[in-house]
Amino acid sequence: MSNKFRVNQKVVYPSQGVGKITEVFEKEFKGETVPYYKIYIEASDMVVMVPVANAPGLGIRQIVGAAEAKEALNLLSEDCETPTSDWKLRYQQNLELLKKGTVKDIATIVRTLYTRSKVKELPILERKLYDSAKKLLIDEISIALGMSEKEVENQIHLKLEPPGAAPKVKHIAILDDDEDDDLMDDVKSDSKGKNDSEDDGDYEDDGDDFEE
Repeated sequence: MSNKFRVNQKVVYPSQGVGKITEVFEKEFKGETVPYYKIYIEASDMVVMVPVANAPGLGIRQIVGAAEAKEALNLLSEDCETPTSDWKLRYQQNLELLKKGTVKDIATIVRTLYTRSKVKELPILERKLYDSAKKLLIDEISIALGMSEKEVENQIHLKLEPPGAAPKVKHIAILDDDEDDDLMDDVKSDSKGKNDSEDDGDYEDDGDDFEE
């Protein structure tokens, strides 16, 4: 059985966080033997079961090298346009980036939402998305660069908000601003439906083999 990842290897699961492959095993499914990864996600203390064949489609990948991690950090301090004021559109765009899940995509989410937060306070769902993306960025870069999470968090803050620097905003996109609270239920419903249909992993919280 050929596998891309090995036991004890750290990986990024964009919609869940940084995890570790704890086991590669086979399971019978519809009369066929299917190889699975068992991944422990420390941030949520959760074990995820993912068919090996589905891992690429879910964006599961290895931790980036030091050079790519530094590029992602530097991206945080680049000039950027203030994102659209239509938060529902902005939220969906950033969810798509999160699903792609490269380290630069994750850094882009952090930069975009941080920039937007300087214009107007983020609604609850976007704040959660920002916190999740930032946590994922911190975890991956700390591993890639051999730094503590606190050191990386400080680096991210310095890149986003250099001391004495003017805000790096080129342009404000002017659109009719939606009422954040009125849209939250719609986005929750959309996100739940997508998660239910698109995520091909199985979950458990105690490390035992999952049950059908």
